Amino acid sequence: MPRDRDGSFDPKLVRKRQRRLHGVDEMVISLTAKGLTTGEVQAHLAEVYGTDMSREQVSKITDAILGEMAEWQTRPLERVYPVVFIDAMVVKIRDGQVANRPIYTAIGVTVDGKRDILGLWAGTGGEGAKFWLQVLTEIKNRGVDDVCIVCCDGLKGLPDSIEATWPLAVVQTCVLHLIRNTFRLASRADWDRMAKDLRPVYTAVNEEQAKAKLAEFHDTWGDRYPAIKGLWDNAWPEFIPFLDYSVEIRRVIYSTNAIESLNARMRRATRARGHFPNELAALKCLYLTIRSLDPTGKGAHRWMNRWKPALNAFAITFGDRLFPTNN
Repeated sequence: MPRDRDGSFDPKLVRKRQRRLHGVDEMVISLTAKGLTTGEVQAHLAEVYGTDMSREQVSKITDAILGEMAEWQTRPLERVYPVVFIDAMVVKIRDGQVANRPIYTAIGVTVDGKRDILGLWAGTGGEGAKFWLQVLTEIKNRGVDDVCIVCCDGLKGLPDSIEATWPLAVVQTCVLHLIRNTFRLASRADWDRMAKDLRPVYTAVNEEQAKAKLAEFHDTWGDRYPAIKGLWDNAWPEFIPFLDYSVEIRRVIYSTNAIESLNARMRRATRARGHFPNELAALKCLYLTIRSLDPTGKGAHRWMNRWKPALNAFAITFGDRLFPTNN
């Protein structure tokens, strides 16, 4: 660094009292959020900037966000959410040996239409309703007193965990998941006709009409695919709440796409890794991915605008719970 007597020289590339290029920390965090390993980040910086940085330095830079991640994971939440979407994805973690571990995720939609990622939790073994109860209890302890509708997949025992946490919450199974599971039990050649025959079931005006249309569907396909009847019978109690609401609310709770799109972004970041050395490394990578979502805020603005019709419908249906009056 050039010296001058009055100290007026202000370097731009490597600022005073800095030991690395200006912005290197931000670059390392950004590259890690996109799924690059520490070795790939090291190679990229050496190739593009000629910076000699070890893998340990790269890891140390990303470790700086661990405090921020812990604060984010325990931050207070809204008192009530009209809808909460919950789902789990699988990552490979080396704990003695490489094994599939579930990462539990929850997204809440506020009364203003803002999408709020509530947290990330690493589980053990396969996805289970017992661990979901721990996750939901933690969310409740962070200030969530009520949820109107919880959208989830058809995991056995999950409705009981939700009811134990928020007794007034309506459990809605993902209709799109149910349709996909139906197709898995059928030949690909029959999918188009089955989709046409299923549509009257989930577009019915009420439960009675839906039950009649489902009976017609089973009359057509039951002999060929008997397992489909059992699938729908088991899912029916968590499917029918969907039919009690207006079209605007139905569009929202029809699927868990809101959280599946997040999982798709996180899978993209984890795919290049193969596996993680430990649970903390996996959570750090996924948090960095969440941190880098929608940097301009335009996505959140579009999301809120799309939610306005649904929020008006929620205000009419669940008004007292969303906007309690003080007596």
